[in-house]
Amino acid sequence: MTDAEYDVIVIGAGPAGENAAAYAIAGSDRTVALVERELFGGECSYWACTPSKALLRPGAVLDLGESMSGVTASGLRVDDVLARRDAFVHHRDDSSQVEWAKSENIVPIRGAGRLIGERLVEVVTDAGTEVLRARHAVVLATGTTAAVPGIPGVREALPWTSRDATSLTVVPRRVAIIGGGVVACEAATWLAELGAEEVTLLVRGDRLLPRSERFASDLVLAGLRDKGNVTVRFGVEPKRVTRRDPRDTGYGNIHGGPVTIELDDGALEVDELLVATGRAPATADLGLDAVGLPAGYVEVDDQLTARGVDGDWLYAVGDVNHRVALTHMGKYQARVCGDVIAARAEGKPLDGTRYTASADHQQIPQVVYTAPELASVGLTEDEARAAGHAVDTVELDISVAGSALSRDDFHGHAKLVVDTAADRLLGATFVGPDMGEQLHAATIAVVGRVPLDTLWNAVPAYPTVSEFWLRLLEAWRGKSI
Repeated sequence: MTDAEYDVIVIGAGPAGENAAAYAIAGSDRTVALVERELFGGECSYWACTPSKALLRPGAVLDLGESMSGVTASGLRVDDVLARRDAFVHHRDDSSQVEWAKSENIVPIRGAGRLIGERLVEVVTDAGTEVLRARHAVVLATGTTAAVPGIPGVREALPWTSRDATSLTVVPRRVAIIGGGVVACEAATWLAELGAEEVTLLVRGDRLLPRSERFASDLVLAGLRDKGNVTVRFGVEPKRVTRRDPRDTGYGNIHGGPVTIELDDGALEVDELLVATGRAPATADLGLDAVGLPAGYVEVDDQLTARGVDGDWLYAVGDVNHRVALTHMGKYQARVCGDVIAARAEGKPLDGTRYTASADHQQIPQVVYTAPELASVGLTEDEARAAGHAVDTVELDISVAGSALSRDDFHGHAKLVVDTAADRLLGATFVGPDMGEQLHAATIAVVGRVPLDTLWNAVPAYPTVSEFWLRLLEAWRGKSI
């Protein structure tokens, strides 16, 4: 027996889940339930992309002001920066997200959902337990949680994770960050800009952001070190962590007394420790075993249908399927997934690119909001060569009239990875101020497989920063002559 029936049930109401729900019923009389155990809007809205960008942007604006002759910059007011962050996350009040769902004919259900059989979802709410049945599809969109490394004593020390870092209520005087990826680099940036006296990154490998082009890693490292209060140590693995009087004081508060991190060459004492060593799938209580799936991430095909489950009724979108851990790519997958569910419900063939998720295969755009920003799409040179492409590259410092006019101290670098056999871009990496705003042109060129000869006729406006595209193409032309 079931308590309610819907055409579609989505478990997880982050951006991916919201989009999957909306697209699955768009323009129809189908019904959809959206189940969420925490906040509607998910990790991105309250603890990740939105608050991190809110914390990073004031520092970028201040840096721009300080770079311009004739402009007086007075510094950051930390309380105002945090208040602006709080406004963007609505003080973690999700009522507007719930109202949005209702306005889209989505039924929001606050509770913990889990699979208990084919098309069956059990939901535990404050009012009790109910069983829902899906006529067509169940979508898993539960995302990931911060992974805490197995260093002796680290869990007992109650370290900060990414949620604490984006929710900070006070800036610790001394901070250590374990990790060298995106979360570590961005958090180090805003902690340093907001006034932490000592920020120390403890990186196991030999460089930051190891999946990026080497020059990009080097420029981000230089930018952090130039701040004067950031130390980056490579080849370091903490041996043990201890903390005096650890206390669960809530997100963004200092979790007790000083933290001691034992290293090979001595001990490091800090006021707070942030672990930024990756993510783990939020599927432990999702009931995957009830439908014959192993624990962990949910593997899917390009229609976002779960592999290993018969009947084309179970889907997974966003971080939980381990294809790409980026909000915009999760939303992209959700749009494809919703269209696939709608087509299958209406008996339509899955013809056309709208029913296949292809952009998360070697065409992924990403921006790391450090100072300088790192914007990239597609393959790095090493990845392209490993994939067997005929590869050549062109790169140069970004120095055009538009960049000089945008700020007095503009420094940036750009690199294109070219498939010489097909005369098209495989990837692009740009590092410099506001490079995220320059990325979409490269994304279109990569996804659209635009020949470089055609790009020659895409004339950048003068005097804009984007004129560096012309300089890149001129450099490529010079290599080809």
